[in-house]
Amino acid sequence: MDSQRLILFFVFSFSVFMLLDAWQREQQPARPAAAEPGKAEKAVSPSAQPPVPGDKLTATQGAVPHQGGRGVPETGATIRVETDLLIAHLSSHGGDVRRLQFKNYRDTLEHSKEFVLFETGAERTYIAQSGLIGGGLPNHRTTYTAKDDSYQLAAGQEQVEVRLAAPAADGVQVTKVYRFRRSSYLIDVSFEVANASAAAIQPYAYFQLVRDDKPPAGDSKMVPTFTGVAFYTDKDKFQKLTFEDVQKSKTPSSKNSEDGWVAMLQHYFFSAWLPRSGLPREFYARRLEDGLYSAGVIVPVGTIAAGASATLTVPLYAGPEEQEKLAKIAPGLDLTIDYGWLTVIAVPLFWVLAWLNQWVGNWGVAIILLTVIIKLLFYPLSAASYRSMAKMRVLAPKLQKLKDQYGEDRQRLQQAMMELYKTEKINPLGGCMPIVVQIPVFIALYWVLLASVELRQAPFMLWIDDLAARDPWFILPILMAVTMFVQTSLNPEPPDPVQAKVMKIMPIVFSVFFFFFPAGLVLYWLVNNVLSIAQQWRITRVLEREAARRKS
Repeated sequence: MDSQRLILFFVFSFSVFMLLDAWQREQQPARPAAAEPGKAEKAVSPSAQPPVPGDKLTATQGAVPHQGGRGVPETGATIRVETDLLIAHLSSHGGDVRRLQFKNYRDTLEHSKEFVLFETGAERTYIAQSGLIGGGLPNHRTTYTAKDDSYQLAAGQEQVEVRLAAPAADGVQVTKVYRFRRSSYLIDVSFEVANASAAAIQPYAYFQLVRDDKPPAGDSKMVPTFTGVAFYTDKDKFQKLTFEDVQKSKTPSSKNSEDGWVAMLQHYFFSAWLPRSGLPREFYARRLEDGLYSAGVIVPVGTIAAGASATLTVPLYAGPEEQEKLAKIAPGLDLTIDYGWLTVIAVPLFWVLAWLNQWVGNWGVAIILLTVIIKLLFYPLSAASYRSMAKMRVLAPKLQKLKDQYGEDRQRLQQAMMELYKTEKINPLGGCMPIVVQIPVFIALYWVLLASVELRQAPFMLWIDDLAARDPWFILPILMAVTMFVQTSLNPEPPDPVQAKVMKIMPIVFSVFFFFFPAGLVLYWLVNNVLSIAQQWRITRVLEREAARRKS
């Protein structure tokens, strides 16, 4: 396989990958418009019963008491909570978090609005639920009462607390407590259980995320991102399940554990329940009615003797995938920013990019500087590649003579070409092997630019006001297409006429994808192409002058 065929192999492989992904995402239903606050909410799968712990969890704690039934009101009163970072709407029905709005992030499609993660409406559902398992104990179908209908984090306060009281049942009083902190997307959710009955109780608590399977607003059909369920345990590390996996009743490898968390992921944002380590737990994921899916964790509250009380707290993280903060919140939480098998390369690239942004104050300029740094690091490999290509270009007239001489006798032609390569001391693969070495770095940087919430809606200059969105005027993709044509003209023309035609058409085909890529990705490829052209042109001119001197 000569260098041109190897280049074609990589180009076609990437093209097929992007086309396949685009086709798959095209089959997914489009995401409907988000529900506005104040519009009627639908009941969230009211017939869905609370989960039941399995034998492994109950074996260490005790049998589960009968789960008593309660009324199922369609809607509940809204309790509004505002902090410096977010606005949350809690529902008295179930004490669920039904709406979560971020002040520091704008909506994907309408930049005049704030971004909403949790919401409920006729076509859109994503909420956080929790409750207790046991006879008569409150769950996500219970109606709670709150002292006020609005809470706000005041100046000087570090946290605001919302207490939701459930109706007493059989002498057991339960209070559900939310604590919102300043400058944090972490919310503590607690159950305070006071057992005033004459017998001990042994309740369990469940914490779950309920979501439809629709992709988030603005999800690109040309750029793949994951929407679904994730689990993490110390033993099995990070695992993802698509909604299709959940529908097929797939579960995490370690269903029972004493560490780990469960999350719902989407591009840039996620939510996760984070029980403390050392507490027995059971993970689950299941399909509900109305096209909804739930993923959660069951943990024991413990035995509560008659006249005693107990409190169980499980934090809920619901916010952006901020890389510098997640690892400090819980082990493995930073893996929700999924770079795949190239994480070991992608993470250092992001830290360099973030450091450059702190220095220059512009993510677009940081991308340009990072591209230059990578190009300098790989300069020796790139030089070897372009030198080999330049030698092939100088050799092109001799290769054409061999082609004219042997005509359709491809075997004789190949033999003659190999003899010529040997005589001229040229390795036909020398132009491609250095490129192969660099491919993992390029792909890792691709995922860094694609997955980093820090680049979401980050402006560059002039008409580029969002590096995570496609160029609204398609100027960067057009410039990149031009650079691809220039690169093609600098490469030696393949002796095979079919390959030659494909190489001329390929810049058009390949550049079409970049019309749909985020501007930050296109900027990287454009700068990389310009630097490659300058390096390749210089090396080619030097070798051509040397060849001309030898002839003279």
